[in-house]
Amino acid sequence: MTVTAYATPAFCDGIQYFGEAPAEMAAYLDTAAIGEGDVAIASPSDPKAVYQTVLAADALRYLTLQMTASKQSGHPGGFASVADEIAALIMLGYKNLITEVGHHAPGFYSTVFLDRSLEAMEIKTVTQLCDRFRETHGLLGHLSGQIPGLLNPAGPLGQGQHFAMAGAKLNPGTLFPVTIGDGGLGEPYIMSSMAHFNTAYPQSTNFLPILVWNGFSQEHHSMVSTQSNEAMIAYWQGNGFKDVILVDAKDYDDADQPGPYVDSTAFSLKQRMAFTQALLEATDKAAKQALSGTLTVLIVKQLKGAGVHKRGAKSHNLYPGDTLDKDYIVSALQTRALPAVGWDLVRTNFERSNGGPNVKTAVTESELALADLGQLPLNEFPVGGDKQVATTAMGLLVGHVGQQDSNFVVTNADGNAASGINNINQALKIVHPTTDDLYFQGPNGQVYEPLSEDACAGMAAAQALFGGRSLWCSYESFVINGLPIWQTVTQAMAELRRNTPSTICLFTAGALEQGRNGWTHQRPEIENYFAAMMRNGNVFPLFPVDANSIQACYEWAVGTSNKGITITASKSPLPIRTTLAQTHEALKSGAIVLQETPGEKTIVFAVVGDMMLLPVMEAAETLAQAGIGSKVVAIVSPRRLYRSTDVAWETCRNGDDTFLSDEAFATLFAGDALLGVTGGSSAMLEPVMLRSTLPRDVMAWKRGETTANAGQLFAFNGLTAEALAHRAKSLMA
Repeated sequence: MTVTAYATPAFCDGIQYFGEAPAEMAAYLDTAAIGEGDVAIASPSDPKAVYQTVLAADALRYLTLQMTASKQSGHPGGFASVADEIAALIMLGYKNLITEVGHHAPGFYSTVFLDRSLEAMEIKTVTQLCDRFRETHGLLGHLSGQIPGLLNPAGPLGQGQHFAMAGAKLNPGTLFPVTIGDGGLGEPYIMSSMAHFNTAYPQSTNFLPILVWNGFSQEHHSMVSTQSNEAMIAYWQGNGFKDVILVDAKDYDDADQPGPYVDSTAFSLKQRMAFTQALLEATDKAAKQALSGTLTVLIVKQLKGAGVHKRGAKSHNLYPGDTLDKDYIVSALQTRALPAVGWDLVRTNFERSNGGPNVKTAVTESELALADLGQLPLNEFPVGGDKQVATTAMGLLVGHVGQQDSNFVVTNADGNAASGINNINQALKIVHPTTDDLYFQGPNGQVYEPLSEDACAGMAAAQALFGGRSLWCSYESFVINGLPIWQTVTQAMAELRRNTPSTICLFTAGALEQGRNGWTHQRPEIENYFAAMMRNGNVFPLFPVDANSIQACYEWAVGTSNKGITITASKSPLPIRTTLAQTHEALKSGAIVLQETPGEKTIVFAVVGDMMLLPVMEAAETLAQAGIGSKVVAIVSPRRLYRSTDVAWETCRNGDDTFLSDEAFATLFAGDALLGVTGGSSAMLEPVMLRSTLPRDVMAWKRGETTANAGQLFAFNGLTAEALAHRAKSLMA
């Protein structure tokens, strides 16, 4: 390839090959198609704009392939099949780009490199782009929360649409395109989540799904590769989309490519221009419809790997040995190579699009203004007074938050009424097109109730990441179905360069309450996940003791940012054991001493969970009758009980360095032996077991069974007062 006489832009340092523009395109290289002071091209049918979109697509493919090949690692093929569409969106001024496909990461990095967003992390040249790919403090293999100009993390499939929908809800008038791979289309639960969202928020059509229909998945043909165009259109129409716009590269093929999926980069220049113009016009139409109230999907049908080193599933991944010196890599880069003037024009267009680099203009690059909540209406119940339902007490506070903050949303798949928080429905109403006061529902409600934990977690977590307050409510047993996106978002929050409200959860109906429902509703093992995630540094599982304690926990949670906070509490009436002040202190120290009984020797009960305190208190009484002393310590925030070196708090946004000191820990858990007790996962007791030097043991949940009452379920798991007292005596023998 011959280098043109045009001065090479400085950012091109590291580009291995340059090309020449066809002579007939020279007239389209004099100025950028997005004029100075403009935010988009003037017309999708303008030949200059069309040709510069072709250049942009080739630039994206080139950078994606050179970047991945420089590390013999990464995923160029999937993004290559949608590079033309990403280029079209940029040229039309739409840069709040979201993806469901983590494997498209290098293509998205190329996009924000071209618009200069990556300069915020000192990536200014192609050399630096390649050097920092897949390196620590660089460009992760999958999208993260820390990359300037990119709106969402992406790893597990089936998540990206949640970010697009949350963005649309919080930012009316802004378009949120989201690319969805045909390989991941069947993942839980892309289509159903969009259908429920559209039913709940029919006015929020300003998200635009873009199906990347390239015929292949990661290692084989995609499961929708055999569908006809008509069947695919009908599928989307049957799920509520009013307009399905499909652009099929096959319709423009003049290279006689076999099969239904073809590569537009193999067309003649005339047909590449025709295909690209069709994409620009279709994208322009789809975007305008989405912004004006019509639920629209755009489908781009083009072969996976279009324009890179291989085609089909073979293009998906690079492996060791796929170096920049390989003939098929060299050939692909040389074929895609732009002239220096082309690179300059692409950079100019990308930078001008939407008013500037995404690092300055994307909605997630600034903090969303939050409503003032005022003072939460805490209601302190008298210690030793009537039993209270903790979740109901918290529900009153949640209603107040929603009444002060119109953006606030509560999500629940299993129903708030079933969790003792019907007062949330009464205060905020379930969002539903049918108004019915009997069920506290109406079109302006703030309670979002799809029968899918994925959709519940997705909406709540995505809204928090995008700057709005939310609360995800669930039965503890069912949390696993929505956890992947919550886990993804909490990690992203730890890495963010801005503050955003913490993602807060209320998990009710613990295993011990669910005897009659049997083991299907008795799955406290989810606490293992949260126990492991505590070491991330920004994850705080909370276990309030009672109806006072839960109010203090929620009050603290809504005042935090960039954290993942789970509150696990019973929906049964339980004794009031603490004051608000005690939990305020426990949120700093980790635990509360509930009761001390003198004796010749003292057993320390370190207890996680509110209902678990019932047999523990009974066991303490039994031991007292035998002259054995006890101390009952309720663990409210186990993360505070770790040593600071156990947790990666230093690397978190708003890193929280509050941990109980060794001296305070020794005082809090002082005794002759220690018995950790929980009706859930024993992993929550790890911080105590690590630090205590006393003779110690653990009694915890084993597995579920159908029982007539909670007492029988305690007995099945060996957690009766008798068993606890016996184990305590053996520890001190």
